[in-house]
Amino acid sequence: MAPSAPILILENADDAPVARLGEWLVEAGATLDVRRLESGDELPASLAGHAAAVVLGGGMNAYDDQRAPYLAGVRQLLSTALATELPVLGVCLGAQLLAVAAGGRVSLGTAPEYGAQLVAKRQAAATDPLFRELPITPDVLQWHVDEVVALPASAVQLAASPACEQQAFRIGRLAWGVQFHIETTPEIVTEWARHDAAELADFDLDSILARSIAVHDDLAEVWRPVAARFVEVAADPGSVAGTRTLPLAGGNTSTAAPITDPAAIRAALAAEMQAARGHGQH
Repeated sequence: MAPSAPILILENADDAPVARLGEWLVEAGATLDVRRLESGDELPASLAGHAAAVVLGGGMNAYDDQRAPYLAGVRQLLSTALATELPVLGVCLGAQLLAVAAGGRVSLGTAPEYGAQLVAKRQAAATDPLFRELPITPDVLQWHVDEVVALPASAVQLAASPACEQQAFRIGRLAWGVQFHIETTPEIVTEWARHDAAELADFDLDSILARSIAVHDDLAEVWRPVAARFVEVAADPGSVAGTRTLPLAGGNTSTAAPITDPAAIRAALAAEMQAARGHGQH
């Protein structure tokens, strides 16, 4: 069954498009309303008329409204989506924005992650509508320095890795975030490597890029079905049961209320924003 309304696609950066994920969504029966925010496309005034939303990545920090003024509007739309239970999928920066909109916290990670890697499913993934059929350690593509360091209290952890605890999570019934990338093409990752070459001077960039290019067939095998299941959720949100909150590793839940005021966000996290600004992340 196809959704009766389009899925809203928010591209935060021109070099981080929906790419193959968009192709998989259309293949599963969805129509897309793509907004390229860095190029000047306007955010919709509301989410009315959309069956779901997908928020993509970008090189900016989740709080960096000075560099990308539209991020405040993206966070507000995500807060509305959570309140109205509109299905959402956030990718990398999109996942961080989703966490912040629900009261979580994002900061520089303990170590950056680049290239083809594996993440490990957690207990809650066994019954999750999107994650339950994934392999125990699915292939992913990493390209980030920031990470979610405190999930909101309404979230459950779905996947983790030794370098980054919150690799995937679900907030409420219908909102998912993944710290990694599933949407890329070899051409996109090659451009990221070229753009971030200075930041990656201490890494074996040739090896990272070669593995990143080679993993794309495996990414499609693993994540194309997830895109199809997201379209099914968008078509029939009522079919999804609520989550059962489980203790998170390290106890890093957040009991904060959702933050929707951009000024409050900037004031509370200005130091972290300044530290993260300018680093390679998508």
